[in-house]
Amino acid sequence: MKTNTCATALEVADEKRWFKSSYSGDNGGGGCVSIAVLTSHVGVRDSKEPNGPAFVVPATAWASFIGGVTAGRPGR
Repeated sequence: MKTNTCATALEVADEKRWFKSSYSGDNGGGGCVSIAVLTSHVGVRDSKEPNGPAFVVPATAWASFIGGVTAGRPGR
């Protein structure tokens, strides 16, 4: 992955590694998220832009985020 630049989704992971969130149903073009679980990181991209930019976060940070959302504390 490139340093200090915005990586494209395919630089982060092969297409077969990405999967769409089960909460990103067919909602008329609303917020759709795909993730790619990597060894120690998670890639996140817009499902509508599969070749567009993606960002990578440590797996521990992703787990903390998901735990907070599940507990009803997004953004903390």
